[in-house]
Amino acid sequence: MPQVTLTVNDTKHTVEVEARTLLVETLREQLRLTGTHVGCDTSQCGACVVHMGGDSVKSCTILSVQCDGSDITTIEGLAAADGTLHPMQEAFREYHALQCGFCTPGMVMSAIDLVNKHPDGMSEKEIREGLEGNLCRCTGYHNIVKAIAAAQDVMQGRVPELVRAAAE
Repeated sequence: MPQVTLTVNDTKHTVEVEARTLLVETLREQLRLTGTHVGCDTSQCGACVVHMGGDSVKSCTILSVQCDGSDITTIEGLAAADGTLHPMQEAFREYHALQCGFCTPGMVMSAIDLVNKHPDGMSEKEIREGLEGNLCRCTGYHNIVKAIAAAQDVMQGRVPELVRAAAE
């Protein structure tokens, strides 16, 4: 079997994989990083999104052997060592942008990439369009969009900390 070396959440791993093994399977089954979810098996839902080389990828659509030598970040790698949440994670918590939580890891990873690719900020419409490819069956997206809008200001340095959600 081929050997693959991946740096996942700043830790280097060398694992043996079958040539047909998907990245999501390697992350979940061999590295025991189960925050990355398999939701649809058809690349439709976005629950499996991780960052590879800083860009979001659906880990159910890429073979582990294609990722040899890559830097991968999963949802487990976002929080600081002291437990401080990434601004996007904090915004999802603060703005109640989750219910069952199944889509949340992929949604957060996609949202971070979306914000990083739009340094001048995004409108609500642009955020909604940018989330195409990520499905949530619980929330209706309203609070997800609000969370991303709040987090983008922190991530891009326009405000020093997250503006707390107002009670509605």
